[in-house]
Amino acid sequence: MIRVRFIGADGHEQLVEAATGDRLLDLAQAHGQPLEGTCEGQMACSTCHVIVDAADFARLPPPREEEEDMLDLAVGATRTSRLACQIWLEPALDGLTVRMPRETRDMRGR
Repeated sequence: MIRVRFIGADGHEQLVEAATGDRLLDLAQAHGQPLEGTCEGQMACSTCHVIVDAADFARLPPPREEEEDMLDLAVGATRTSRLACQIWLEPALDGLTVRMPRETRDMRGR
């Protein structure tokens, strides 16, 4: 199992376990994290962006150009922001820590 620590915008921490091959977005949504993923992984939005802990950022594969373009549209993005729909969990990511951005953009109109 791969452990992932989510830190909410309010500072609340949640440690969860995932299986190899799980997508970070699906894990976050299953555990009540406020990530939309409105485009369902098609990279037509930036509503699933997370801020990866700086110490963990280098363990991720580099983002594709399309992901970088979508991150340009994300509210509250930082230099270690990534799209949760593009992070597939593998053993090398055990202990990954991600923060939820303080601001979000709700594409569902709620």
